[in-house]
Amino acid sequence: MSRSLLVKAYNIKHSYDISEFLGSYRLILQRAIDEIWANIRWIEKFNRKGRRRLIPIIPKGNEFKHRHLRSLLMDGWEYSKHYVDSAIKQAYSVIKSWRRSYLKGKRTREKPIIRKRFIRIKKTLYSYRDGKIKVSVKPYEEYLEFDVSRAWFLSRILMNAEMGELILDEKYLTITFRFSNKEKNIHDKIAWDSNEKSIDGFSPKLGWIRVDLSQLFHIHRAYELKRKRLQSKASKKPSLRRILAKYSRRERNRAIDFLHKVTTSLSREFKGYMHGFESLEKQRMFNNSKEHNRNIAKSDWKKLIVMMGYKSRIKTLNPYNSTKRCSRCGMVNAPKGAINLYLKMEGLSPSPRLFDELINAWRGFTLTGEEADEGSDEPKRAPRLMSPKSYVMSIKDYIAQNPYWTTSLLME
Repeated sequence: MSRSLLVKAYNIKHSYDISEFLGSYRLILQRAIDEIWANIRWIEKFNRKGRRRLIPIIPKGNEFKHRHLRSLLMDGWEYSKHYVDSAIKQAYSVIKSWRRSYLKGKRTREKPIIRKRFIRIKKTLYSYRDGKIKVSVKPYEEYLEFDVSRAWFLSRILMNAEMGELILDEKYLTITFRFSNKEKNIHDKIAWDSNEKSIDGFSPKLGWIRVDLSQLFHIHRAYELKRKRLQSKASKKPSLRRILAKYSRRERNRAIDFLHKVTTSLSREFKGYMHGFESLEKQRMFNNSKEHNRNIAKSDWKKLIVMMGYKSRIKTLNPYNSTKRCSRCGMVNAPKGAINLYLKMEGLSPSPRLFDELINAWRGFTLTGEEADEGSDEPKRAPRLMSPKSYVMSIKDYIAQNPYWTTSLLME
């Protein structure tokens, strides 16, 4: 039985004036990044096409990290010493994130600059007792106290979670909680294939499921047209810029509201399921077609995954060849996205035996009113599009109202 940790975060507003404290932390964080950057070694390598490339090697030795870097940052630091350790940890996190993006071709050889002012607070820097969080600022001299006893989330969470790292900025204290998840609580798995206007799921118990995202696409398209009409005039009439900003906020808020409804409905309807999603990167999907690029830009796949992660167990999957590889024989020849992603969730490779076992219970049924195929090949047609409101009712109720969508659930 495997175990993993699920992290959730909640905000509470505060009224402390901590601008000087935040400013001092940002300076040592940037100083830590500067020093790590100055000690990066660049190694020349050649790719398969013979093109030269420089690969960054980040210094990781204890002599550098815990002696040189820590001693450098401690010089003149008047707050608690553990904040220096937090800055070093965060600086390495920033540099590693930059390196991953650089190796993917998304970043240049330009040093990361910290502009936002916030502090990551380790467990050694705060205490929690009787509904109050006390954060050390200066040892034995100054601390911040936050009363969270009446916070709506506290009574629901503390019984099942452990309080983790805090994040402090000028307006909010963000509290993270770590939940222990056990595989035995998972009833089954659903793999989701992400498309421009839908996500298509597959599970051996449920068969094929489609969630209609065309309304989300329409939200983005409607505000795109509104902005387009104003953008040409905004350069001559500055007052229109406020209207453009208003449209952007409305678009963002309506898209987030729609995604919340979708993810809440999915998590309730498929309670106890693990959901597998493709880890898609928009930058790699753009091509020379303006229409295609605009449609890809309107997709909110990552936001959906993040929101789903707060409400259910999720797993990100490598999308490579998932829509081309045959789920039965493993050959790259036809779109079989959702089943291939399900096999990846299980750590399996396509094979005729596995495919026949998965598909056995689904032979001879039709999803869209087309003639049934009595073989073991996957259906070529898509199931009925389902809006977020459809998920409020149970699957059995939905099928009862749509008798042409016949699944094994009718026989239970």
